Amino acid sequence: MKRLRLEHRTSLLLPRRDFLVRLGWYWLFGCLFLAFSLGIGTVGYHITAHLNWVDAFLNASMILTGMGPVDKLESAGAKLFASFYAIFSGVSFLTFCGVLFTPIYHRFIHRFHLDLGDKNL
Repeated sequence: MKRLRLEHRTSLLLPRRDFLVRLGWYWLFGCLFLAFSLGIGTVGYHITAHLNWVDAFLNASMILTGMGPVDKLESAGAKLFASFYAIFSGVSFLTFCGVLFTPIYHRFIHRFHLDLGDKNL
C-alpha cells in the first residue's frame, strides 16, 4: 500500500496533512490487528474453556492487556490455549505499539536527518 510506505531519508519531509493521513492509516491497521488478536482469544476461550461469549471476550481482553485471566480454567486444553495466547498477546501488544508509533518515530528521525543537511549524505 502506497499510503503506508515511508519516504527515503533523502526525500523532503511529508506535508503535515499527508502525515496525518498516514498516521490514520497506521492507527487503523494497528486497531485491526488488535481486533484480530482479540477475536482469536475470544473464539479460543469460547471453544476451549466453554465460556460464554462475554466471559470469553473478558478473558481475552484481560490477557491481551497483560492483566491476567479472570476465570479459572479447568481443562488441560483451555490451560494450553491460555498459555499460548498469553505469549501471542505479549508479542501482539508490542507489535501494536510499534505500528502505532512508527510514523511518529520516522517523522522525528527524518526531520533530524533534514536538520543535519548534506553533511552525512
